[in-house]
Amino acid sequence: MLIREAAAGDWPRIWPFWHRIVAAGETYAWDRDTSEEAARSLWMSPEKRVFVVEDETGAVVASAYVTPNYGGPAARIANAGFMVDPDQAGRGIGRALAEHILAAAEADGYRGMVFNAVVETNPAVGLWTSLGFTILGTVPAAFDHPRHGPVGLHIMYRALV
Repeated sequence: MLIREAAAGDWPRIWPFWHRIVAAGETYAWDRDTSEEAARSLWMSPEKRVFVVEDETGAVVASAYVTPNYGGPAARIANAGFMVDPDQAGRGIGRALAEHILAAAEADGYRGMVFNAVVETNPAVGLWTSLGFTILGTVPAAFDHPRHGPVGLHIMYRALV
């Protein structure tokens, strides 16, 4: 598995799993009907440092970005987004990508990372806590989950230095 910075030409290989994950409506607080153009703008915007994971065949199987969560004097707190092709789940790709992103964010001078809206039923909550993130709080019934109904959104944080 190769983790590298994304190039503009990677988007067509990210879009199929990006669309599938967001359209499922279970883990991201983005419109389930987000167009490809809007999705590209959200994921690949210039202020974000975007990464992809290629498997042994060269297929892009995951992507993540790092970006400042706040501006000005608070710009040293990062935010990140992660997506792993659901067909590749259980292979350790998410953990490897998360470890890579955390190291990259620290190397870029971020002091911490915050996730603003982690759906409390998302299995990735276990990954994040295993990597040292804590739940700072939960906004109750903030997310309309297609199977579980209204569920909370966690705000999670981890220091990087």
